Amino acid sequence: NLILMDLTGKKILIVDDEEDLCEILQYNLGNEGYSTEIAHSAEEALKRLPGDFDLLLLDVMMGQISGFRLADILRREIKSSVPIIFLTAKDTENDILTGFSLGADDYIAKPFSVNELTARVKAVLKRTHKDKLKNQGLLKFGEIELDTIRKRLILSDEKTDLTRKEYEILKLLLENPGKVFSREDILVKVWGMDVIVTERTVDVNIARLRIKLGSFSQNLKNKTGYGYFFEF
Repeated sequence: NLILMDLTGKKILIVDDEEDLCEILQYNLGNEGYSTEIAHSAEEALKRLPGDFDLLLLDVMMGQISGFRLADILRREIKSSVPIIFLTAKDTENDILTGFSLGADDYIAKPFSVNELTARVKAVLKRTHKDKLKNQGLLKFGEIELDTIRKRLILSDEKTDLTRKEYEILKLLLENPGKVFSREDILVKVWGMDVIVTERTVDVNIARLRIKLGSFSQNLKNKTGYGYFFEF
């Protein structure tokens, strides 16, 4: 995967009435760089939610309020879209369907391995992180961001304006990392068939883009005889 994402520091709320399991999860997720908090009941969790959590690990079978009921309150009453992974010993197809109908992002049956859990946590956080960026109109690759609403380049929080053609070339390459586009491909996709411009025009725009990319210019590569591509 060429999209680089830093997920460390993401906040996770673990909601489970098994204290030993909570400690194991907190220890292992902490080792992965996540910040965690524990609630031993749905009632305790509700006092902290919605909060600024990036993910909820939610046991289904708890005291007064079940995990399913808590998810329902979050989605329908509080209107929170915080990602939810259910942890449960109930793994019949019906239970799994109930979980997903309540807006779960994943469902892990107990007992599970810590490796499986951390892999699933990472996958859900990655997906929701990408969705969030998409909603903000941002294409993000490491420290390079392309603001698709304002049509500008953001490098380590520094904003740079792009001409329309520079923007369209960069967007094409960033959306297809590693894919080589010939000058002719770029002319057709960016300028269209009806405009008469030469392949040299592509080189000029690429040269200007490289200047604007600064220290990231080496990521915009030229494969001699083939064309241009973007790579990390």
